[in-house]
Amino acid sequence: MTTIGEMFAKKDYKAMLKGRICAVEVSGESCANCATLLPVLKSIADARGIPLVHVEADADTAELMREWEIDRVPTVLLTDDGEIFARCSGFQPEEILGLWIDAKMEEHGAGK
Repeated sequence: MTTIGEMFAKKDYKAMLKGRICAVEVSGESCANCATLLPVLKSIADARGIPLVHVEADADTAELMREWEIDRVPTVLLTDDGEIFARCSGFQPEEILGLWIDAKMEEHGAGK
């Protein structure tokens, strides 16, 4: 299982998303809601067996933020082999976020 500290150390985000379904959490360094959301999302993702990738929105990831059309943080993306199939922006309570992930995963599975 990946620790939150290990998530911050990885930089090849696209490679991390290849070949699997992932939850991606996009944060800003000074965003209080982001800091609150990350451990909650990690718990939800772990409980569902979904890998979680943390991406810090900063100068190093600006091109990726444009490509993914990230206009606010926190943003949660659900991806399949690097392709975004769902997104949620802003802080959500744990129960709502869990329900959203379950619904989007079910929709995505039904579409395959």
